[in-house]
Amino acid sequence: MRRLLPLLLLAAALPVRAGLFDDDEARARIERMRAELRAETVALSQRVDQAAKNQIDFANQAETLKAELARLRGQMEVLLNDVDAAQKRQRDFYVDLDGRLRKLESAAVAAAKPPEPPKPDPMQETRDYEAALASFKAAKYGDANAAFLAFIKTYPNSGLLPNAWYWAGSSHFQMKEYAKAAEAFAKVAATWPTDAKAPDALLAEGNALAEAGNAKGAKQVFEKLVAQYPASSAAQTAKQRLKKK
Repeated sequence: MRRLLPLLLLAAALPVRAGLFDDDEARARIERMRAELRAETVALSQRVDQAAKNQIDFANQAETLKAELARLRGQMEVLLNDVDAAQKRQRDFYVDLDGRLRKLESAAVAAAKPPEPPKPDPMQETRDYEAALASFKAAKYGDANAAFLAFIKTYPNSGLLPNAWYWAGSSHFQMKEYAKAAEAFAKVAATWPTDAKAPDALLAEGNALAEAGNAKGAKQVFEKLVAQYPASSAAQTAKQRLKKK
């Protein structure tokens, strides 16, 4: 029994010692975990503080940018107003300058413009025309031609111009000046195509060309007469002339 007692005591103490070793290990682990948790908590807190600081910095920068943007907008509005005012002044200046130049030009033109010739006397115009026509009827074709050409020059706006050119051409024709006659007749039809004398002028032009030996030109004029004035008596005569060609 004396020999067994120490052994029994030793056997009973071993589990207790093992348990003590297990508790120390657990506490060491817990301390390590606490230390790691504290470190992570500190690091997380630092990151949170840094994020908050960054957010504040960003907010401050945003406010600064807003203030700068507002200042730039204000300056832009001032510049735009200045530009609009300058453009308006420039437009007003050019309008005023243009008006002054127009007045000067008008004054210069008025000063340089020769006085208008006196308007022709309608009664004298009629007398001159009738005198020229009387010369033609009296077979004074040279006098008639000169009188009609003078009438055309003296009364360039007369309503009798188609007739004057027609009788001037007829005077040339009677004097056997067929080329000049054709030119005068052509002017009547070309310048006053709606005048009553236009069909007769084309017929006379064709006759003058035929007498001048220009058969091809005469045929073209007769065809033109028939095409443009088919209902006129001159066109019927032209048709007869074309059948003979």
